[in-house]
Amino acid sequence: MDGLIKRILEIFHIRLGEDKETALIQFIKFGIVGVSNTVLSYALNVAALILLAPLKLSWDYFAANIIAFVLSVAWSFYWNNRFVFTAKEGEKRKPWTALLKTYVAYSFTGLILANVLSWLWVDVIGISKFIAPLLNLIISVPVNFLLNKFWAFKS
Repeated sequence: MDGLIKRILEIFHIRLGEDKETALIQFIKFGIVGVSNTVLSYALNVAALILLAPLKLSWDYFAANIIAFVLSVAWSFYWNNRFVFTAKEGEKRKPWTALLKTYVAYSFTGLILANVLSWLWVDVIGISKFIAPLLNLIISVPVNFLLNKFWAFKS
């Protein structure tokens, strides 16, 4: 994957320092994991709603959101740990600490920041509630990347 991204940069005559190139490659990989996480989260949410439907619960969507959040963050942690923020040779990482920090980071961006921004877009500015989540991604993805890179996966 790294080689492919480096080749694309070469084709477009983009020259970056080694640190910036590494950060760009990490960000692209983080985006790939994020897309898979979004798809998985949505699929889990729908599956939970279908499975809970026979129970006729008034709070089924809350349960579905929680199930999707918990499982999709675990998915993100696994792939970010293995694919994006890999430990350097000889570097020790405490996986349970990184996992806890990952849940905190995603809770901040996925729950707190997303709701505050949604309120701003929808209630204050008047943007459609169907567009607001897309605008949230523009802010939450880079914030989440930075939280994961410099805090959750920092050794």
